[in-house]
Amino acid sequence: MENFALMVLLVGGIIVLFVFLYFVPIGLWFSALLSNVRVSLVQLVFMRFRKVPPHIIVKAMINSHKAGLKLTRDQLEAHYLAGGNVINVVNALISADKANITLDFNSATAIDLAGRDVFNAVQMSVNPKVIDTPPVTAVAKDGIQLIAKARVTVRANIQRLVGGAGEETVLARVGEGVVSSIGSAASHKQVLENPDSISKVVLSKGLDAGTAFEILSIDIADVDIGKNIGAVLQTDQAMADKNIAQAKAEERRAMAVAQEQEMKAKAEEARAKVISAEAEIPLAIAEAFRSGNLGIMDYYNLRNIQADTNMRDSIAKPPKGGGNNPKG
Repeated sequence: MENFALMVLLVGGIIVLFVFLYFVPIGLWFSALLSNVRVSLVQLVFMRFRKVPPHIIVKAMINSHKAGLKLTRDQLEAHYLAGGNVINVVNALISADKANITLDFNSATAIDLAGRDVFNAVQMSVNPKVIDTPPVTAVAKDGIQLIAKARVTVRANIQRLVGGAGEETVLARVGEGVVSSIGSAASHKQVLENPDSISKVVLSKGLDAGTAFEILSIDIADVDIGKNIGAVLQTDQAMADKNIAQAKAEERRAMAVAQEQEMKAKAEEARAKVISAEAEIPLAIAEAFRSGNLGIMDYYNLRNIQADTNMRDSIAKPPKGGGNNPKG
């Protein structure tokens, strides 16, 4: 039992010591003291209750003090509680101070709270960044397609980081400028001979206005020849004209066939009427006989006229075998 009680006391003592050192970070206070940073144990304890990690604030204070920057504990705590990255802001201020870049604490925290990496922006101000644009396709006035790739060297503009457009806007504007420059060229050969003319035209347009960057140079890395768009368009137009002509010809042929069918139908209708009329002739002759309007001699004369007409028709028609007298 005594051993068990000693074990419980030992574990309890360790827990109490851990809790005490957690709320009273003596080691952190001693490190700050050795770095000549004034921060009391009471303030470190209060940081715990304010949900502020003491090691982040103390580390930031030590770094800024060693770099000769005057930052207060309240400033760092306020930025942390606002959701900012304290270490990143302090590193950015130190880098800007060493590079002679004008950047104060309020501007740095505003950039950080805006969602931009202020430390990376300072580094980009010192060491410009090269951005490769995706292939840009454009067509010169002679109808030849060109595919250009550009490299844009940019430097971060600290004053325009808050509210300024990002890399996507710069790439879009550069692509638009390349397309406009190639499209205004009279021949694709001019572009291939002087690709730097594209860079000069695009760079003179001030494409970095309203962005968080300053464009230092635009270099055309590669220009390739694509399709002959003019010839393709002419071929497509010729094919379209051909299809239209074929459609119109088919329409005319259909109309001619329809007219022919209509004429045949009318001819058949007329022939049917003639046959119907001829069928009524014997009835009319019989009726004439019964009514006394036609005599027997008149009927024979009519038959003779019909026979004579048939004979004349047979004489007028050429023989089927060819020649005047096929039997010799």
